Amino acid sequence: MSALAARGPARAWTLDRFRRSQNTVLIALSVVVGVLAGFGAIAFRWLVVHATWVFSGHADYAGTTGHPPHPWLPWLGGFFVVLAPAVGGLIYGPLVQRFAKEARGHGVPEVMYAIHRRGGRIPARVAFVKALASAITIGSGGSVGREGPIVQIGSALGSSLARAARLDENGVRMLVACGAAGGIAATFNAPIAGVFFALELLLASIAARSFGAIVISAVTASVIGRVFLGDEPFLVLPEFSVGHLREYGLYVALGVLAALVGVMFTKVLYRIEDACDAIWRGPEWLRPAVGGLLLGLILLVLPQMYGVGYPVLEGAVLGRYAIGFLVVLLLAKVVATSLTIGMGGSGGVFAPSLFLGAMLGAAFGQTAALLMPGLGLDPGAYALVGMAAVFAGASRAPLTAVIILFELTGEYSIILPLMLAVAVSTVLSGVLTKDSIYTLKLRRRGVDITRRADTRALDGATVRDVMTVAPPALARDLSAADAVGALVAARRHALPVLDAQGAFEGVLGSAAAAGALTGDDDAVEVTVGQLVERRAVAGPAEALGDVLERLLDEDAGDGLPVVEDGTLVGWLPQDAVLRRLAAASA
Repeated sequence: MSALAARGPARAWTLDRFRRSQNTVLIALSVVVGVLAGFGAIAFRWLVVHATWVFSGHADYAGTTGHPPHPWLPWLGGFFVVLAPAVGGLIYGPLVQRFAKEARGHGVPEVMYAIHRRGGRIPARVAFVKALASAITIGSGGSVGREGPIVQIGSALGSSLARAARLDENGVRMLVACGAAGGIAATFNAPIAGVFFALELLLASIAARSFGAIVISAVTASVIGRVFLGDEPFLVLPEFSVGHLREYGLYVALGVLAALVGVMFTKVLYRIEDACDAIWRGPEWLRPAVGGLLLGLILLVLPQMYGVGYPVLEGAVLGRYAIGFLVVLLLAKVVATSLTIGMGGSGGVFAPSLFLGAMLGAAFGQTAALLMPGLGLDPGAYALVGMAAVFAGASRAPLTAVIILFELTGEYSIILPLMLAVAVSTVLSGVLTKDSIYTLKLRRRGVDITRRADTRALDGATVRDVMTVAPPALARDLSAADAVGALVAARRHALPVLDAQGAFEGVLGSAAAAGALTGDDDAVEVTVGQLVERRAVAGPAEALGDVLERLLDEDAGDGLPVVEDGTLVGWLPQDAVLRRLAAASA
């Protein structure tokens, strides 16, 4: 008997030690991923810089004055920009088609798909092909950003390390997120933004167990990036401030416009991609070269569209462009970025979103300053806020938008209007469209990462089809002691609560009822009405697949109340839905 009793503590100690060792391994690997992502970001930046020099003869052609010729091809003058994207397409088109088709496009949706549907598995070759293809795309004039590529590069490195260490699927997903966070942190000198990018956009969950490893990876990568790339902020700007309370109304209006621009950018991006798919009939490896000629014509008219375009973005924030030209740059960027990705180019949409926001905000700020000269408005502040608001409207990631703009610019003085505009843009864009610029790409393939995989057995079934009779309901004026007795008699962890008119009001859980019995108050005086909880419910006409997440929530152990027009009409037990899933997979 004593030997058997001793096994319990020994087994618990063994399990506890095993968990601690697992956490230690994960933390150690997150440091390694941070190192890999940091050096990966440095290598990618080096590739972009040198590809830009090779294809344009300048450090950043978008920031040049006039339309200077390529030093190697002076006889072409500024016309070389027509050929540069086509030549680049001839190089990266076959590379992507032959070795890693996942490297095509803006990258982040592929990482999201890998995390949510493939257990975090990303082939190691994707990191190398993505780095080369994106560097050539950007260097040859592709109007895309560095964020998507570095996320995919860091994620592929993290996935490869996790699989080499034989981690389980949760561990693989974690290191994929660590790689993405490290890549963002090192590339943009923004460790906090890297963390929230991974949590909010990739994992779609801000959980404490994920936070530590991702922070360690981001900090490690950021330290490496600062050593080799410097510690300067993305934009060095004068200090902005809000001079009058009426400006907050203007920032709300800017948030509305930013949501419209973010949604428009998303829709135009995929419509142009659809048009490219419909028109093109040749081999896929040749598509970027032919599309590059069309992009080159845009660059010939507006060389400001060449590459990422950070100098142009900075010029808008500093007030170097007139209102009309800012609008032209905004519309041209939408078309140029959409064409670059639609023709098969490789690059991100984060920087283009910032570009669009800067043009919108600067134009809005200059217009407001002309109409209301007495307020002393600074258009640069609106350009800065517009950057975050358009990104939030397109990505539906408000936390990342606020933090990344704060880190990229070092501007804290306008944090309140920044948060306000981002919140307005996020909410309105969510009303206008269901998907973000990232999730829409997956939904177009028939993948909805917001729903659990392998739930096809629930297709076509509604809550009414499987719901049961509701358990006995409790009245609001029933005492806590009597409620506990009712819970025990019903052998349930929760019972519905109705008001005096018989309308459904909520649920009484066993934890709340037991807490009333063991608390300082007299359980006879505590009533059900004081303990009722407003938990999730289901409607009888809802699809089973739509209520699955609610049903599997930790608070829904006994199932969900089924409510119609305020009346309790039934109960949806967990086991009824799980049996349906199990029968389909048997």
